[in-house]
Amino acid sequence: MSKIERQIMAHRVITMLGRREIDFLDKLGKDALFSTGHKLSYNEILRGLIDYAMEAGISGDDIDSPDTLKMKLIEQAGKSKGS
Repeated sequence: MSKIERQIMAHRVITMLGRREIDFLDKLGKDALFSTGHKLSYNEILRGLIDYAMEAGISGDDIDSPDTLKMKLIEQAGKSKGS
């Protein structure tokens, strides 16, 4: 896929995060930097989480809150560990 095609397909998403969430993203990115030499950007972290959810088959069915989504992701992660 060419750079122009990726730009056309990409969309900007703006999110409002709290201090704890920003601190977590910062720590995750910096931990990656110190262990691999590559600092993960917020975009790369969020993209990775979204890719995981998509590959795990997470859907919006029966999700009515962020807490319900969190529980569904934790449940799926537990199933992945067991495999």
